[in-house]
Amino acid sequence: MDLESIVIFLLIGALSGWLAGFVVVGGGLGLIGDIVVGIVGSFIAGWMLPRLGLHFGSGIGAHIINGAIGGVVFLVVVTMIRKMV
Repeated sequence: MDLESIVIFLLIGALSGWLAGFVVVGGGLGLIGDIVVGIVGSFIAGWMLPRLGLHFGSGIGAHIINGAIGGVVFLVVVTMIRKMV
C-alpha cells in the first residue's frame, strides 16, 4: 500500500464514520473515534453485506455507502455497550 492509498482509505473511513455519527444520534465519538468507526465499519460492511446479497456498485461512492452502513452497525453496538457500563 502506498501513501496515497492510505490517505484515501483514511478519508473514506473519516467520511463514513462522520456519516454514521450523524445517523446515530448521540453516538459521535469525535474525529479520531469517527475515523476508527468508519474503518471498522468498512470491514464489517465488507464482510456482512455480500453475505446478505447487497451490492451498491463499485467506486468510491459505493465504498462510502458500505462504510457508512457498517459504521452505523458498529456505532449502535458501541453506543449500547457504553450505556450498559
